[in-house]
This record gives sequence, structure tokens and C-alpha cells, in this order.
Amino acid sequence: MSIRIALAGNPNCGKTTLFNALTGSNQFVGNWPGVTVEKKEGKLKKHSDVTITDLPGIYSLSPYTLEEVVARNYLINERPDAILNIVDGTNLERNLYLTTQVTELGIPVVVAVNMMDIVKKNGDQINISELSRRLGCKVVDISALKGDGITEAAEEAIKAAKNGKTIPQHTFSGPVEHAIAHIEEAILHDMPEEQQRWYAIKIFERDDKVLEKLNIPADKMTHIENDIKAAEKELDDDSESIITNERYIYIAEVIKSCYKKKNVGSKSTSDKIDKIVTNRFLGLPIFALVMFLVYWIAMVAVGTPATDWVNDNLFGDGFHLFGKDGGYEEIAERYGEASAIVDGYDAYVEENGVAPEGDFIYTIEDEETLEVSEITATKEEYAEAVKTLEEIGEEPDPADYGTWVPSIPALVEKGLDSAHAAGWLKGLILDGIVAGVGAVLGFVPQMLVLFLLLAFLEACGYMSRIAFILDRIFRKFGLSGKSFIPMLVGVGCGVPGIMASRTIENERDRRMTIMTTTFIPCGAKLPFIAMIAGALFSGSAWVSTSAYFIGMAAIVISGIMLKKTKMFAGDPAPFVMELPAYHMPTLGNVLRSMWERGWSFIKKAGTIILLSTIVVWFTSRFGFVEGSFRMLEEEELKFSILAKIGNAIAWVFAPLGWGNWQATVASFTGLVAKENIVGTMGILYGGGDLTTWQALAAAFTGVTGFSFLVFNLLCAPCFAAIGAIKREMNNAKWTWFAILYQCGFAYAVALMITQFGNAFTGKADAIGLAFAVAVLGAIIYMLFIKGYKEANKLEKVGAFR
Repeated sequence: MSIRIALAGNPNCGKTTLFNALTGSNQFVGNWPGVTVEKKEGKLKKHSDVTITDLPGIYSLSPYTLEEVVARNYLINERPDAILNIVDGTNLERNLYLTTQVTELGIPVVVAVNMMDIVKKNGDQINISELSRRLGCKVVDISALKGDGITEAAEEAIKAAKNGKTIPQHTFSGPVEHAIAHIEEAILHDMPEEQQRWYAIKIFERDDKVLEKLNIPADKMTHIENDIKAAEKELDDDSESIITNERYIYIAEVIKSCYKKKNVGSKSTSDKIDKIVTNRFLGLPIFALVMFLVYWIAMVAVGTPATDWVNDNLFGDGFHLFGKDGGYEEIAERYGEASAIVDGYDAYVEENGVAPEGDFIYTIEDEETLEVSEITATKEEYAEAVKTLEEIGEEPDPADYGTWVPSIPALVEKGLDSAHAAGWLKGLILDGIVAGVGAVLGFVPQMLVLFLLLAFLEACGYMSRIAFILDRIFRKFGLSGKSFIPMLVGVGCGVPGIMASRTIENERDRRMTIMTTTFIPCGAKLPFIAMIAGALFSGSAWVSTSAYFIGMAAIVISGIMLKKTKMFAGDPAPFVMELPAYHMPTLGNVLRSMWERGWSFIKKAGTIILLSTIVVWFTSRFGFVEGSFRMLEEEELKFSILAKIGNAIAWVFAPLGWGNWQATVASFTGLVAKENIVGTMGILYGGGDLTTWQALAAAFTGVTGFSFLVFNLLCAPCFAAIGAIKREMNNAKWTWFAILYQCGFAYAVALMITQFGNAFTGKADAIGLAFAVAVLGAIIYMLFIKGYKEANKLEKVGAFR
């Protein structure tokens, strides 16, 4: 017999951690029917016949949010065999509110009191057996984070599913019970007995969705309405508030008999930490410092050496196993310097027709910066250089010094040569697929480090505090703190970030959040950020960190400006969010989160980016020359199909300082997937004698490179995210408005960076600077003008309906 167990609990109670621990890799993710809320199901480990469904985190079964509706519909309509209700032991009173509701459903319930390790650490005590007696169901204590008791909880849920129903132990006051009994007798007597009480309570609360579902005849509704009004009159409150109050009275009695707190009134460790990190004045600087450290560690301290190793060795020249080169580096350096001196001597002779009588000049080019240094050499040094070359002989081969591991491109090229592959096929594979996909995969180490650090911040509870801190700031600019949640999710990927906006009840705020969420750099943009930072700014951490804060600034500025318009005017929605206790996350959970994000990126590189690089290579390497269509030489790429397309639209980006066809095409391929920008640049800038980074350093200045970076961070996201925008907006005109606003705003910011940056470095363009000043003036004007006068009277946005 197959058994279905539903996991129900408040947000941040450890429900997802428990779900991951119980199911492991046996998970499958989709969407609930008809809505974009994620549906997670999985098979219980060692029980192929037990399916566990992870319901959205909810505080109650009231139909106020989409999550609550989804969870409630599943429990009522699907009626799983058992409910495993996860309760946060450190916040027992609030969590038991949901418990009082799920025990009324007539479905077997097992309560798992989570975070018992923290409860014991605080010196508090929970009497599990007494709590079980009071609730009328089995209660087990667990620590989902450490894996303690989770197997027992699952086994108890299976037992409960096989054995039968849960009978709620709590009752309400006399007037309420009298009304509920009348409702059951008048309307619900034909319904299964175990379901009657829950429906009766919901009818008493005048729950719209239940009343609509039952379609109660008017005469019967009038009869029970009299009973409800009688209870309201006697208890001097509305029916819904009466039930809420009665539940909390019951919960208070349960807490009094089961829960003993050691230090009543004293501050917990989390409270002490929050006094600092959520401080009105220190909160934001601490957040900025934390994010700088995260990006510095990921992009400079740990990530960059790893990425450099991958780019230089795995996708570069190759490497010596275990770093043992048998003296190759020393010999290669001697050979290189001696060759440069001899070449300088020969160049002098060729230019002047005679040997130098005294000193002469030779040049050495730095491989990373492309800087050429002129060095003076003596005739004695020339003689020594000749001896060195005679001693070493041919240019040293690294394979002759230690165990040499060839790079991926070298291995692929060797295989192609052995197969006598055609020139075009060799070019496609080496210069297209390997160069493009390899340029993207080279940044995987940096991304994994960043994902690891972000997963740690999320798991330990700090990111929830950021939402709280930013709510104060966002609210001043017309945005709700709820808008930060999609942005936080969007750090991993813009698609779930956009979908997370559905939790915002206010339609205006929701649409504005959808439009601005992708300003925050997502995981797909990180390789691009790393490439520009590495090629143009020596891998500086401030470039990577600034990308994050430029995204946040764009959101704030957009929020202020859009709130001044009729379409978005109005007060932001209130923000309530759970702040979980700080805790040290388990290594397994953090590594799982890092791997899931990283593997998703790698899979995308193997599919979407692979196809894109093939298209980019073909269109950039073929074209019409002198009336014939053929594969082009390196110096003929300006005649390629891609160059023709790029040049036709490159003029649009000329005011931004990078109006060449390569950069233009890279920006457009970024619409397929933002990682594509790196792959495209790896193909278009990676040919010839220069590496991709060298070619980028030659093609961009610091100012234009940063302008290119910011434009692609802020402009329209990838096609997948645009699709999510269309689904969430549910309106084509609103979707186009969002895309045009994102591109327009990105263009304006990039224009100001280029023109003001060039003016600062003494390369000012009068016309471009005038336009940049006008754009800045327009933004300042929008920031400080008064908003729409009737803002607070607007209930719906109908500008595009």
C-alpha cells in the first residue's frame, strides 16, 4: 500500500531541511496545479512506497496568501494519509497555532518538535509526553539540522497513517461550541464524521472559500447565521477573532503545562547578535561589509586562484601533475629572456645594417597586462644569451620536465588531428565549442565558492535579517520589505526570484518588484562579472561587490521614480517576516545547496550555451567575400554574418563607448543566457595571438568596460526570466513595459558611466556629456518631484488593461 505524508509547518521551522534529510536525492520538483508555487515531493529513504510532500511554509490554514490556499487545498481535497507537523521548539506558542488547525482536519497527525538541540542548549525543557496528551496525537522531538530523531518521526507518521485518525483535544468556549454543534447538525451531517468539525469551524468564521465550496442553501445559512451572531454578541467580537482568541487561550494552557523556560525575560544569543546586526545605524554598513567579504573571498582570495588555474591549465596550456615541473619554469624563463636579447640584437642589425658598437634595446611583453617593457642590454649580455640558447637547444617542452597533463583544448586538438578532421570542423570544435563553453566553465570555481558562502548566510539566519534591515530603507522609497525576498532568491536565479513576487498582495508593488528583481546579479551573471573584473581590473573585489550594490541602488532609484507615477502610486504593503534563531548550518546542507546551484549552471553550459556557441562560431567564421560564401580567415572576420548583423546595430551603443560589433553581439546573446556573454566573448575575442583577457584589455578601457558590465547587469534578463515575467504579469503590455524599462534604465546608467568617466579621465565628448547631464537631471527631477496626488485612493492599476 502506498502512503502519502504531508510536511506542514511555519516558515523557517526547519521543514525543508527535514524534507531533504528524509528524501535525499529521491526528490522531484514541479508546480502545484494552476499556480506557480513550487511543489516538492520525494520518496522516503528505504521506503519506496512512502511519498512525502513538502507543503509551502504557512502560519495558518486561513485563505489569505497563495501558499495558505495551496497547502489548504491539498490537505482538504487530496487528504494525505498522515500529516507530519514540524514545530519550532524555540517558538512553541506561535507554531502551535497551525497545529490546532491541522488536528481538526480528521487526518492522522504526528507533531515533530524541531530544534530541540537549541532548546536544551538554552536550558529550557519541553515535556513531550504531556504535550502529546494535550494535543491528542503523537509528539516526537527532533533536530532536523543534526539528523536527530528524524527517522523516528517518519516511522511514527507511517504508523499514524496505518492506524487511523487524530481526535482534537481542545474545545472552545460554550457559545462557540453551541454554534459549531448546530452547524454540524444542520449542514454537515452527511459529511464524514472526522471532517465535520473543521468545516463547522470554518463556516463559523465565515470562510469565503468554504462557503463557496459547500453552497449552503439560503434558509439554512440564515438559521446558522443567527447562532453565529448570538455567539458574537455574547463574546463581544467578530467570529474569526473569537476563534483566533480561543486558540491562543488553549495554546497558553498547553505551554504552561509543558514548557519550562530557564531564563525568563533574559535575552537569547540571537537577540544579542540582532542588537548589533539589525541596529538602525550599523545594520546597513555591516551588511555592506559582509557582502564585500563574500565577494572578496569568492572573487579574489579563493575563487580567483582556482579560476586562474582552470583557465590557465585545464583550458589553457596544460599543467605538471602535483606542481612538480622538474625545473621547467626556471629553464623556460632563461630561454625566454635569452631569446628576447638575441631577437633585440638581430632587430638592431636588421634595422641599421651593422652590429651595435655598444648597448642595444630589447623588449619583453607581459603576458597578462600586455605591457611592453624596453630593456637595455650590453654586448656581454648578448654573448651570454647566445651561450644560453646553445646550451638549452630547442625551446623547452614542458612534457620533458615531470609528468605533464595536456589541457582539454590540446587533447581535443590531438584527437582531431588523429582523425584528420576537416578545417571547418576543427575550428568549430576548438574555436567554437571548447573556447566558448570552456570560457564559461572556467568560472565554475568562483561560482561554487560564492554559492557556498551565500548558502551559509541563508542557512545561519543572517539573510532574514537583511530583509528586516532593508524594509526600513525600502519603505522610505515606496517599496515593501517583501520586495527584498524575491531579490534575495534572485541572487541564485532570476526565474524563482520573479516567481517569489507572488507573495506580495499589493498588485502595484508586485509588478514593480517583478520589473526590478533582475537588477540584482544572479548566478548566471557571475562569470561575466568575474571576466570583466579579471581582464580590466586585475580581479579587484570592489568591481564584483559594486555590481551587487549597483543592482540594489537601481532597485531603490527605480522604486522612487516609479512610485511617483500614476501606475505605481500608493502606500507599500505591510511586511511581516519570521526571524529564525541563529544557528550553525550543517556542512551537508550547505554543500547540497551549493552543488544544486552549481550543477544547474553546469547543465546550462552543456545545453543552451553549447548550442549558442555553435551558432556564434558559425556566424562569426562564415560570410560572403568577393561574391562567394566561405569560411573566413582571422583577418577577414569583419565580413562575417555576425559582423554584418552587429555592425547594423552597433551604432546604438556608440555613445556608451563600446559600439563595436563584437560587444554588441555579446550583449544580444546574453538574452539567451547571461553566461553566453562570456562564451561569445571567448569566441570573438579569443582568436589570434592574444588570449581572451588580453584581447578584452586591448578592446576596452576601464571606463567603457565598467559601462559594458553595468549595462548587461541591468538590461533585460535571459529568455527564461523574461518568460517568468510574462507568466507573473499575465499581460503582454506589462511584460513589454518591464523589458523596455529595464533596457532603458540600463542604457541611461551606462551612458552616464561612460561620459562622466571619460570626462574625468580627460577624454570628454561634448555632445555625449550633454546627453549624460540631461539624463542625470531627469533622474534627479523624478526623485524629488511630488508623487501622484490621488495615490492613496488607487485600488487597482489599470493603465494597460
